[in-house]
Order: sequence, then C-alpha cells, then structure tokens
Amino acid sequence: MNLKELAANLGLSQTTVSRALNGYPEVNEDTRKRVMAAAVKHNYRPNTRAQSLATGRAMAIGHVIPISTNHEMMNPVFGDFIGGAGEVYARANYDMMLSVVPDDNEDSAYRTMAQRHSVDGIVIHGPRRDDPRIALLKEVGLPFVVHGRAPVEDPDYSWVDVNNRRAFERATLHLADLGHRRIALLNGLESMDFAMRRREGFEAALAARGLPSVPELLRSDEMTEGYGYEAAATMLALPSPPTAFLVSSLISAIGVRRAVEERGLAMGRDISIITHDDDLGYFKNGGEVPVFTATRSSVREAGRIAAEMLLGLIENPGTGPRQHLLEADLTLGISTGPAPDTASR
Repeated sequence: MNLKELAANLGLSQTTVSRALNGYPEVNEDTRKRVMAAAVKHNYRPNTRAQSLATGRAMAIGHVIPISTNHEMMNPVFGDFIGGAGEVYARANYDMMLSVVPDDNEDSAYRTMAQRHSVDGIVIHGPRRDDPRIALLKEVGLPFVVHGRAPVEDPDYSWVDVNNRRAFERATLHLADLGHRRIALLNGLESMDFAMRRREGFEAALAARGLPSVPELLRSDEMTEGYGYEAAATMLALPSPPTAFLVSSLISAIGVRRAVEERGLAMGRDISIITHDDDLGYFKNGGEVPVFTATRSSVREAGRIAAEMLLGLIENPGTGPRQHLLEADLTLGISTGPAPDTASR
C-alpha cells in the first residue's frame, strides 16, 4: 500500500496522512492515532526518500567508526548499543549511516556530513579526555548525543552514560568487605573517559577501607581476552599475588579465569573475580546463576535511550541538552568468595 491508497482508505488527504505519520504538531491527536493504527494494520512503510523531501530532513543518523588498533568501541558492546539504537531508528523511519574512517580523518567526516546534510544527527562513541569532537559538532550545528561522558571545558551537551565510578567503587568495597587486601584492577584504556572514572571509583573504595593502591596490581589496556590472561598470569606470579581481580570487561575476565585455572587455583575459592559485563544480548554471563560476579548495565538499553534522546533533539532543537545517568547493578555470581588465608596459600 502506498501513501495515496492509505489516504483514500482513511478518507483523508495525502498531506494530512503524511503530516500525521511525521509527527507534525498541527495534526489532531485523534487523527494521528487513527492514521498510525491504519498504517500498522496495512503494513504501510513511508518511502524514506519521499519522507526526506517532505520534511527537509535526511532521515538518517550518523555513527562514525574510526579505524584503529586500539579502540574500545569495536567490541561486542558496540554491537549491542547499535542494536538498541537501531530499534528506535526503525520505528521512527530513520536510517543509520555507519561511516568507517581513519583516526586522523574523523573530524573531516563530521564536517562532510554536516555540509552535505546527509544525516540529521550524530552519536559520538568512545569519548576521550578533552574530546575535540564535542566542540566540533557544536560548531557545525549538528544535533548529537555522546555515549558516555568527557571532561571537556564546556559540559553543556547531551549524553547517556553508566555510573562507572560508582559501579567500580561498589565492586571494590564488596571485595574489601570479603577480606581481600590485595585487589588488582585490570582497566580499559585510561585515555578514555569510562576507564578514568572506573579507576577513580576503585581508588576511592580502597581509600575508604584504608587499603593502598599498589602500582604492580594496576593495568590499563585494550580489553581483550589475551590482555586479561597476560596481566593476571604476571600478577599471580608475584611474591605477593592478588587474591582478587576487578576487571573492566567480561572478555578480559575470561582471560583472567584462564590464568587462574592454569595455576591450579579455583575461581571463587582461591581467587575472586568481579567484572563489568554490560549485560550483553548474545554474550551472556552464564545461565540462571551468573558465572562472574558483575557490575551489570544494559548497553542495549543505553542505545535505545541515546537514540530516543537524539530524535527528540532533532524534532525540538530548542529544548537544550539532555543527560541520562544509568546505575549498574552488582550481581553476585560464583566467582567471588572470602579472601583465602594467605599463610596457607
């Protein structure tokens, strides 16, 4: 069914039906509901090109993906975020434009999108310390939402983030309250905002329990399984090894577990592990009983929220920045237990 047929079926003009489907405020609410119900009933999908011409919009949202050997966004977390955002775009008849560029060409990609009017808004991924992209997008005038936050000079921008500092503070306090005194942190790349906040939470919890931050038990790198294995194996070989690990990714935590078991130790008895698992849709942390104790936050839900926030900014550009902070749950699994007697170890 096309627009002309849908309008005839409803006894309305094509202009009224088009405006109702595109959310124009002058359309009566009862009429809008009637049109939307008929569109669902007849499986009507607006032609994106025609919709773009009618609204003056590109009907597309941009996601710029920099090519890099060290970039934390190119992992299963990114796929879940895109899945959540894509659900919202599809319902609103927006397309998603993924632009893959070299790291040093990212700024040019944003400027080109703005000049060509090829997208109506942008989602920024992987914010960094003093991230220049925020000021750039303000300059070119494209609506945008940041997945995460960045400590920049002008904090007046829209973002969706999980409370990384609080999540890692709670996790560290939990390990300390189980009696662990040598707790290792396997963090993500600390040039990125989320990792900086996780380190702050970890150190705040140690200070609250009167425990030192031990340099040899601190690591920061790209969150791969190999990184988790190598870092844990090195630390477990120390004269005074850690009894617990706090890990920034489920992928890295699997590497930590491999190193633990390779030494004949039992996870949850000899060594405790807490990970941030992001509640991934296709990379689950065990079944009914979680394998790892984890700080859990749905990144798919973060994608939905960011997309809805961005579409709201596009529809109502004068409403100003919007910000949403998600809290992570601390979910207990079989990977944690009381600190072992170090003398018997």
